[in-house]
Amino acid sequence: MARPRSDIAPRIVHAARDRFLKHGVDGASLRDIARAARSSVGMVHYYFPTKDDLLLAVIEEVYGAMSADIRKALEPDAGVEERLRRLYARIAGMSDEEFTVIRIVLREALVSSGRLKKVFARFTAEGAHVPLIAGTVAQGIQTGALRDDMNPLFLLVATMALGFMPVVARRLAQGALPDLQLPPPAEMASGLTRALLHGIGGPEVRRRADLG
Repeated sequence: MARPRSDIAPRIVHAARDRFLKHGVDGASLRDIARAARSSVGMVHYYFPTKDDLLLAVIEEVYGAMSADIRKALEPDAGVEERLRRLYARIAGMSDEEFTVIRIVLREALVSSGRLKKVFARFTAEGAHVPLIAGTVAQGIQTGALRDDMNPLFLLVATMALGFMPVVARRLAQGALPDLQLPPPAEMASGLTRALLHGIGGPEVRRRADLG
């Protein structure tokens, strides 16, 4: 029985995701992608005229649901600290497919400024995770949950980096060192939230800060 036409694009996206991870976007062969998708190069071009279009489709396949989950985590039905904990818990519990896409995005952002701009445009669009987190940071400053004597952009970058980078490092460590004992996602989310809002300095550091 012939496959429905609507099944072709998802198969191409799945095949591209695997090959983008292994070879990078520039190094991936459209012929190999088409073969893995049981399709043709012509059909790849039909659905995705450029490799950048295909990359954005690979991202969107997981990003739409992930950004919706982030929006739910940051709903203003709780204090800023709890909302950030929920955000970090969602990030810490990312799926293997989401982690694969994040790895692809990080690599392509380093090698192509053009792709970085396109990905940045998607991540900063209305309803995307960057403006959602920025709104929570702004509310944190207004309510006193976050410091008001620092540049809000610095606070936004710190909030996002503390959420994503330790999780990426954790997943990479799991692959390289399978016997390494790492905290579960919920514990990691709580620890990262405390680190963000209360710092990692010991009593002596806090005493010096209080003294001015």
